Amino acid sequence: MSKTNEKFFLILSDLLFINLAWTFYYFFRIESGWVKYANPPSFLLPLIVVYVYWIIIFSFAGLYEHWFVRSRFDEFASVFKAVSFGCFILFFLIFIDDFMNNAPIISRFLILIYWLVMVVSVSTGRIIIRSIQRNLLQKGIGQRNTYIVGNGDKARELRNMIGLFPQLGYRILGLISPDRGNDTDTAGSLENIQKLIKENEVSEILIALEPNEKEKLIDILRYCTEEKVNMKILPDMYEIVSGMAKTNQIYGVPLIEVMPDIMSVSGKLTKRILDVSISFFTLLFLSPVLILVSVLIKLDSAGPVFYRQIRVGRKGKEFQMYKFRSMIASAEEYGPEWSGENDPRITRTGKILRRTYLDEVPQMINVLKNEMSLIGPRPERPYFVEQLKKEIPYYYKRLTVKPGITGWAQIKHKYDSSLEDVKTKIQYDFYYIENMSLKLDFKIMINTIIVIFLMKGH
Repeated sequence: MSKTNEKFFLILSDLLFINLAWTFYYFFRIESGWVKYANPPSFLLPLIVVYVYWIIIFSFAGLYEHWFVRSRFDEFASVFKAVSFGCFILFFLIFIDDFMNNAPIISRFLILIYWLVMVVSVSTGRIIIRSIQRNLLQKGIGQRNTYIVGNGDKARELRNMIGLFPQLGYRILGLISPDRGNDTDTAGSLENIQKLIKENEVSEILIALEPNEKEKLIDILRYCTEEKVNMKILPDMYEIVSGMAKTNQIYGVPLIEVMPDIMSVSGKLTKRILDVSISFFTLLFLSPVLILVSVLIKLDSAGPVFYRQIRVGRKGKEFQMYKFRSMIASAEEYGPEWSGENDPRITRTGKILRRTYLDEVPQMINVLKNEMSLIGPRPERPYFVEQLKKEIPYYYKRLTVKPGITGWAQIKHKYDSSLEDVKTKIQYDFYYIENMSLKLDFKIMINTIIVIFLMKGH
């Protein structure tokens, strides 16, 4: 089952069972006689509002994420937690409403009945969907095209284990040799894995290397992170026993997810809402200032108001980034160059813009277009990205998250003027990627505001 179809059926299931729960609760509340009504409440309008409310709650709880190799009990537990949280909010909303309208106390305890009905109803619908999905996987329908990287005993053992449990959802296309050249038992070598991924629409890569092949892991990650594939590693038994690896074990197949999302679904949704809200209102309220800046740029030097430049975003996707032009129009007529703090190419207006960070404000257009975030590693130009990939191991890790206007590296290190500065900043970027949270984003945002007010920009 594709991600789109899966989400469609989940929303359809929730539409049916959330409304079914509301219908039961509504008639129970009216017919029970526990609450006296001069005029019984409406049925249809609250039904629509309640459904929208639960869709929002479930979205923040990650209940519409793509499900892959997850037990039905885990599904029930997720629904239980989401419904409990949503009903907890409803309880206090009803409490406030009852207090303002002097309603009987008994009315707010009806929410406990609604909570129970919601848990049973929604869980039933979702377990039905998941059971159907599991049965389809067992029949080979909806399985993901998968390669195993490795051609030793571990790789063959993993292939045999997965073959016993088709409900895991992996359709093994073959083994990829981590060495140069092909064995007769392999589909190809690591050098042509990107071609194999594209040709066969592969979405899963399972890594099963022998102990003496661990140095190949870096090459595998470098090749595969540029593709839209999920990667998992089969750990050594010693790592499992000693607790060195946190595994996701289904049907006795232990796998470690490579580069999982650190931030929760609710955190990512909140981050996106904040990105859009802050960017929109900043552009709106600063519009008079931005118009004045545009005029000053035109008066100060010949050339366009905006500086457009191709940058590399998440997963290596290129996009056009916008800034106010702070240099002379011919600043890069001889090719890309690092810009220093006292670069003679910077205009008089440009110096002010850089110190106040006003030159970065147009990037909020990129934020609205979902190409950037307010907080994240700064996006680099393709020319420098290719250079940095050769110079810095694990640079691909920086491309796993959406780039930002400001980040942890920007508040901790000075302006980039050389490759060494970038190397230092990447260590800060790695820290941010490994510790992404709304708390850290707020900390970076506050520090950035302090830097702006103190005019410590470059």
